[in-house]
Amino acid sequence: MEYELLEHEADIGIRGYGDTIEEAFENGAKAMFSIMVDLKKVNSQKNVKIKCEAPDIEALFVEWLNELLTKKDIEEMSFSRFKVKIHKNDIYTLEGTGSGEKFDQKKHKAKIEVKAATYSGLKIGKKDEKIFIQCIVDV
Repeated sequence: MEYELLEHEADIGIRGYGDTIEEAFENGAKAMFSIMVDLKKVNSQKNVKIKCEAPDIEALFVEWLNELLTKKDIEEMSFSRFKVKIHKNDIYTLEGTGSGEKFDQKKHKAKIEVKAATYSGLKIGKKDEKIFIQCIVDV
C-alpha cells in the first residue's frame, strides 16, 4: 500500500506509507493529488523543483504538501510522481520534485479541490513494518 485516504468530518485525511520517510512523503503527496485528479491520467512531462524547510519532520510534511499546492496553482499543473530528499542540520530541509503536466479538465477529470494541508491530525508512525505520515487536508 502506497497511501490511503482517511475519513474526517469536514475534510479528508491522507496517509503516505514507505520504507523510508522520504518514500512516505512521496506517497503522501500522491494521496493528496489523488483527491484532486485521476493520477493514472497525469503524464510526467515536466518536473517542478520544490524546496522547503521546517523545525521538525511533521511540519516539513505540511510544508512539502503546501508547496506542491502552490506550484500546482502557479504552473497550472497536475502532478502524479514525486521525489524527495530530506537533510537534517539545525532544521529539516527538503529538496524534491513534482512531475506532471499542464492541467486539462477533459483529460484529468478534476475531482475535489484541496485548498491546503493542515497541522490537524498530523502524525508519524509505523504500521506493518512501513513508516507512515499523515495529516488532514482542507477541501
